[in-house]
Amino acid sequence: MQSNKLRVAIRSTAVVAVMGVAGQASAVNFSAGDYDMNLYGYGRFNASYDIDSNQALSTRSGSYADLAGNDEAADGHFGADAFQSRIGLTTMTPEGVKINVEGDFRGSGGGVLRLRHAYGEYDGVLMGQTWSNFGSFVGNTATVDFDSLPGLAGFQARTAQARYTAGPLSVSLEDPQASFLGDDTNVGVANQKDALPAFTARLEDAAGGLSYSAAVLAHQVGYDDGVNDSSTFGFATFVAAKMALTDMLTLQGTLSYSDGANSYLYRSGENFGAASAYVDPANGDVESVSGYGGSVGAGINLGGGRSVNIGYGLVEVDWDDAENDLGAPAVADQSETNSAVMANYQWTPVQNVMMGVEYQFLSRENVDGTDGDASRILFAAQYNF
Repeated sequence: MQSNKLRVAIRSTAVVAVMGVAGQASAVNFSAGDYDMNLYGYGRFNASYDIDSNQALSTRSGSYADLAGNDEAADGHFGADAFQSRIGLTTMTPEGVKINVEGDFRGSGGGVLRLRHAYGEYDGVLMGQTWSNFGSFVGNTATVDFDSLPGLAGFQARTAQARYTAGPLSVSLEDPQASFLGDDTNVGVANQKDALPAFTARLEDAAGGLSYSAAVLAHQVGYDDGVNDSSTFGFATFVAAKMALTDMLTLQGTLSYSDGANSYLYRSGENFGAASAYVDPANGDVESVSGYGGSVGAGINLGGGRSVNIGYGLVEVDWDDAENDLGAPAVADQSETNSAVMANYQWTPVQNVMMGVEYQFLSRENVDGTDGDASRILFAAQYNF
């Protein structure tokens, strides 16, 4: 019985990490004929104060764009929005088919409805758009920042896919996320071709106070300009774990590695995934770019709906081969290292309401040595239904 309780507690903490400050409240349940319907969502207010340069995205999440070399940027920026608010509907048909459609308002920079989930699932078979199978929230630390720490496990986003799950094992074919280094005049960027889906396999389970996850991904990165073509296979892998040391304290962490699949290395590029490959001008071959990352954190349950969470994440991309083949100027402004420290206090003043305040320290260093950092303060209030 104690083992089951710990498993439930750990999995619940993972859900909190996904949703930011608050886990989702019980849905509004009703029936429509023989269909069981669940309406759920939340309204969310986010506010940020950038002590240094303005690094706020929509939902007030911290951005790595323009962070390197920000010494001369203006200090002190406040902003607020409610774009993270979301609504979703889950339906269970009389035949046992689950259908889920969900959206939020982060689309087109904020204020436009964005599709998050739209899928059907029956007897272990899922088709549609939902969280990538190459991803896990087991090792995530709960943060107020919607985009959270760099180095988290896998894609940490939703994509179109066909997935089969049997117990703790799941495999999928997904819309590929490959990308080339360069601008639209680069032969790879201009003529990129996705000839195959991305393949993923993930194992996720719990034993006692430990929850764990591990996954692999493979995809093709290629181009075809009608005369010349080339491709290579990229792969990525991660491990993630969370341990409940006591009823009050959990420790969690992730480790990731990618080679030719940096789109799946979380927050490794300008803001999210770095380029997966480049085209060697000497021979027209596609060459992969590798990277690694990880995160570590702790959650402290203070009781009474109060908690403290501390996390650190880092990603690093290896641009050495690209620099040798393309020349230093081609990669000079590429992010080599992104890192973040986040610490927050969260509380539940009444049922279905969660509030939080967070301090962030973001840091970035480019290939040419240009670096920068920024301190930020976030506040959020979330009202669930």
